[in-house]
Amino acid sequence: MANQLLKGKKGIIFGALDERSIAWKAAEIAVAEGAEIVLTNAPIALRMGKIAELAKQCNAIVIPADATSMTDLENLMEKSMEALGGKMDFILHSIGMSPNVRKNIPYTDTNYENFHKTLDISALSLHRVLQTAMKTDALNEWASVVALSYIAAQRTFPGYNDMADAKALMESIARSFGYQYGFAKKVRVNTVSQSPTVTTAGSGVAGFDVFLHYAEKMSPLGNASAEDCAKFCAMLFSDYTRMVTMQNLFHDGGFSNTGVSHLIVEDIQKQVTEAAQQ
Repeated sequence: MANQLLKGKKGIIFGALDERSIAWKAAEIAVAEGAEIVLTNAPIALRMGKIAELAKQCNAIVIPADATSMTDLENLMEKSMEALGGKMDFILHSIGMSPNVRKNIPYTDTNYENFHKTLDISALSLHRVLQTAMKTDALNEWASVVALSYIAAQRTFPGYNDMADAKALMESIARSFGYQYGFAKKVRVNTVSQSPTVTTAGSGVAGFDVFLHYAEKMSPLGNASAEDCAKFCAMLFSDYTRMVTMQNLFHDGGFSNTGVSHLIVEDIQKQVTEAAQQ
């Protein structure tokens, strides 16, 4: 049940593609909590996705923007302030794409042109968004910027490929820019390290289904859903977290602090027993 946690607040949601997107859920939750929003994605993603449906549902406008283009981002900030009637209070950065992952190129055989694109789209885009917001003075004091990350930024998950490097860079940018933006304008910048989630992007990672099952058994609370993540983001957009910045916050049902679970041990014991009987 909504509690009008974001009543009177205005913001931009990057990256909504379809109903499975965390950004899609975040848009729904933000509006239910009283916010007014602008939706944005790359032009090609707008053609592929269903964002027009979400815009109608949320009474929001859609402004196309390539997050690797400073011109597009400047236009986005200016048009968003026009549409919303002033500066904004939050931004959700839900942007990530790896050509190497899409083409099943192993990490050790990486195509470096693809790698550069991965870093530009998935990490440097956060720096561009923050730089553009600061230069256009698009955010109110105590505004909140949240970027979605994954634990592979700190620990090795082979199938995540060069996206792991991109997320590590993105988290560093959040800390570095969060320091600057905090002193300059009291703007908060945080990343959320979410459970593996069934989204269009997540499902493209090799072995995703197996790992989803593994993470569910490892996490004391189970995997966090896209809707749960959206609610957590709404809290980070709100005034209740106004002193939280430069953090990577794990939203993963306890996975990040679990060495091994009894369910995983039981699975391994079962496999060992079956192997011994053969």
